[in-house]
Amino acid sequence: MSINLDDPRKFRTLTGQAHQVAMNMLRPISRKYDRAEHEYPQELDMLAAMIDGLSESGANEGAGAAGVRRDATTPSGEAGVQNGANLASVMSIAEMCWGDVGLLLSMPRQGLGNSAIASVADDEQAERFAGVWAAMAITEPGTGSDSANIRTTAVLDGDEYVLDGEKIYVTSGDRADHVVVWATLDRSLGRAAIKSFVVPKGTPGMRVDRLEHKLGIRASDTATITFESCRVPKENLLGSPEVDAQQGFAGAMATFDNTRPLVAAMAVGCAKAALDLTRDLLERAGVVVDYDRPSLTQSAAAAKLLQLEADWEGARLLMLQAAWMADNRRPNSLEASMAKAKAGRVGSDITLSCVELCGSIGYSESELLEKWSRDSKILDIFEGTQQIQQLIVARRVLGLSSAELR
Repeated sequence: MSINLDDPRKFRTLTGQAHQVAMNMLRPISRKYDRAEHEYPQELDMLAAMIDGLSESGANEGAGAAGVRRDATTPSGEAGVQNGANLASVMSIAEMCWGDVGLLLSMPRQGLGNSAIASVADDEQAERFAGVWAAMAITEPGTGSDSANIRTTAVLDGDEYVLDGEKIYVTSGDRADHVVVWATLDRSLGRAAIKSFVVPKGTPGMRVDRLEHKLGIRASDTATITFESCRVPKENLLGSPEVDAQQGFAGAMATFDNTRPLVAAMAVGCAKAALDLTRDLLERAGVVVDYDRPSLTQSAAAAKLLQLEADWEGARLLMLQAAWMADNRRPNSLEASMAKAKAGRVGSDITLSCVELCGSIGYSESELLEKWSRDSKILDIFEGTQQIQQLIVARRVLGLSSAELR
């Protein structure tokens, strides 16, 4: 197999539509909901209805932030490659986040928990949970990057699991109608006993305690949720209930192979917005970037912009590779972490560098550059921090286990 680095023609209409939505629907209300933290963006309901309509018609090819299931088979007899829903998703998300990351994360029925369901659910569960808006609850007060250290418990009692624990920093935790909760069936068995459970909002014993005030993505709500004797049907455990010490918690971790390229796409889109605006502002100030001349012969500002654009292109290609591998049934855990690590790091570097290049204009609220620098930082943190991604990459490259390389 080989990868063609040109954008697939069949997705150009999709990405064009996403760009128009970002420019005409998200950008105009971006500052409004950055200032009105915790106020639900009512304008998104119409956009969500449009995406639902596209989904029902089959025309969206993975538009939005919802996760996608990997194709079970490659068309019989075909030696070529597939450009499928994973690639379509990251491309459309990047365009939407060119508009606004926080608003994208606020889209109804497009939560990161939807990616978890798509990654792990069996066919019956995928059908039963179709159309829900699912947040994802992993982080706990004493458990950040080390997901294997989860303390929320799930105890089987008859036909139900009883959940007890506290989750923090749950994106869309207040607005979503379902929450995918990571919990352990038996803490003595370590990571192998960690499973994910779909908990409908309003389930007795589930309580949203508070909403966080944040540096960025302020349009998106981030909640603390407590579970006290919260009973959920045993059928809501995603995937197999069996504890397999050999497999570890690979089933639950498969979620990240889906979501990390999506987060990389968010960083790529936000950084592209900053680069585009900075290029325009520099041109207005008389600084024109000449792509036919070496950077060392140009002004310092032009040379810096060229370096930032090169970093951005590297992140974009890693993002596309991770999604393309998922579409073609190739294990992509290494590539998903590489894409997330690269995009998260350069996204923060690009947006903050653009603020610096534009000086007082970049730092003021007269433009969105300062907002993008705030929004982009979370993309280097959630779904696994920069340091955790580098650790995962090192383990994969060196062939070492988590116990061997900490």
